[in-house]
Amino acid sequence: MKNYNFAFLAVLLFISTTVFAQDPTRFKGQVEKIHQDNPIQENLNSIVFTGSSTIRMWKSLQEDFPQHNVINAGFGGSQASDLLYYIDELILDYKPTKVFIYEGDNDISSGKSTDEILMTFNLITSKIHEALPETEIVIISPKPSVARWKLADQYLELNKKLKKFTKSEKYMKYADLWKPMLNKDKEPMDDIFIQDNLHMNEKGYAIWAKTIKKYL
Repeated sequence: MKNYNFAFLAVLLFISTTVFAQDPTRFKGQVEKIHQDNPIQENLNSIVFTGSSTIRMWKSLQEDFPQHNVINAGFGGSQASDLLYYIDELILDYKPTKVFIYEGDNDISSGKSTDEILMTFNLITSKIHEALPETEIVIISPKPSVARWKLADQYLELNKKLKKFTKSEKYMKYADLWKPMLNKDKEPMDDIFIQDNLHMNEKGYAIWAKTIKKYL
């Protein structure tokens, strides 16, 4: 990307260290299950949705978009650095025509800075575009939630940077899911989450489906 190439090698070294420090192998079982449920050779040139548990728990994903072959490659608890580690297995191997990425939610919650997260997104999108130059990348904004509302300012800062980042290349788009999930008082709707007030119920995913449909 134009704005970040000057530090690419330093960032790569930094992110690689971060990835191994977080032991991404803890997701090996989830990744293997994704391949079992979605054999690669049967799902080439599909549309991949990947990211943390908000994607993994989207049980109606295929039903919501019946005219498309969509792969749910979400793995719960993941951060952007984990997706970078498993980018071949979860994205590149499927040679998708389009990929939707939802990361950043757990990153902010774990205390990572918005700049660090953005650097990881830069590496992810660069690797995808290098391997699959015709593939469109849609970055989904980290969502608002009752459970993490105290971190709203950090999420808004990240979303602002992600939106600007996607404008740097024609093959990227930004899907804003922050605003559609707020009530008239500009706080998270309280009836779109399950008991933990973090993950969404069917009503929450209906909002997502309506918004995401515009990018398919």
